[in-house]
Amino acid sequence: MATAPVTPRRERGSMALLHRVRAHLDRLTPQQALAEQDAGAVLIDVRTALHRADAGTGARIDTGTGAGTGTGTGSGGIPGALAIDLTVLPWRLDPDFHHRIPEATDWDARYILFCRHGYSSSLAAWSLRQMGLHRATDIVGGYEAWEAAGLPVSGDPADERP
Repeated sequence: MATAPVTPRRERGSMALLHRVRAHLDRLTPQQALAEQDAGAVLIDVRTALHRADAGTGARIDTGTGAGTGTGTGSGGIPGALAIDLTVLPWRLDPDFHHRIPEATDWDARYILFCRHGYSSSLAAWSLRQMGLHRATDIVGGYEAWEAAGLPVSGDPADERP
């Protein structure tokens, strides 16, 4: 019986994975992301849950995960950014999938992802590249770096794309 190869300890763990993934991305500073957004790139706030409905009342509940959209931190969102739940992101951006968002029309589209700190967005951007969206990337430092740089934020509700 053959045994699986053992990954050396220094190459294990979430941070090791993150470093390997980021080596394949052309990550952007918040200022670079704003310039690319102005030139037509699509900014996307990726979160594991946008909101969830309370089963008893149907009310919308802040799950505390929407750092860039006025939930969880009290901060605003990035004007013009779309909010797409991380769990459905690949399907919403696949130009060949029937449940894609209207903006997902080209495999060469430039998608710039962000989350609160820039961890989940790096993994998501790498995943999109693996499926053929070769220009996907993310913002170094995420929404917090964007806000700290003094770039435009909005208190308006996010353009959520479930």
